[in-house]
Amino acid sequence: MGESGCLYLVATPIGNLDDFSLRAQKALSSCDLIACEDTRVTKRLTSRFSISKPMVSYREENEKKQSEFLAHEILNGKNISLVSDAGYPNVSDPGFRLVRECRRFGIKVIPIPGPNAAITALAASGLPTHNFLFLGFPPKGKVAFKNLLAKWAQFEGSLILYQSRYKMPSTFEVLLDSFGTSRVVAVARELTKMHESIEVGTISTVFSKFQESSKKGEFTLVVAPDHFEL
Repeated sequence: MGESGCLYLVATPIGNLDDFSLRAQKALSSCDLIACEDTRVTKRLTSRFSISKPMVSYREENEKKQSEFLAHEILNGKNISLVSDAGYPNVSDPGFRLVRECRRFGIKVIPIPGPNAAITALAASGLPTHNFLFLGFPPKGKVAFKNLLAKWAQFEGSLILYQSRYKMPSTFEVLLDSFGTSRVVAVARELTKMHESIEVGTISTVFSKFQESSKKGEFTLVVAPDHFEL
């Protein structure tokens, strides 16, 4: 076995392709293999920047098997870039098992930071940023979701969640049941894209606006601490 390679964790745009950094482009251009959630999605990105590299699927369904394979490839000298469809790999996206495998074998892991929906929404929300908790996607089922919110109801900072468009109506229902109508929230949709919107106000106010607006896109929610006022 020769000298081992390294793993690049490469953040990709969450919407606007102009957010793809020069360093990220160099990482993909110089690596031997790109591991990605959906090769079709990543192919659109690499084509936009004239990058041509072999790709391998790395997603939730095959993450365990692929982590072992990719770590072995790196140990044999290959430099591999890990990307998700959008944002930072390993943050509510596949990547944890591969990074853990690399750490176990002493493989060098090089983060290439960039766009992230949670931090972008928080920074633009006007809600407290000195202390925040990222909860990712809520658990399935209203009871489990309510239990999660109850656990952090008195957290003295902002709570950040991701949610799909299909579950947003039930998400508002749970938020209203858990926090009442006057808790302040920010709901960001289509961040960095043409139809980007960030609605900030009480849960009841933002819910009313949501019902009247487009439901398309991915959503990031930021919930203010109790008694916070705009």
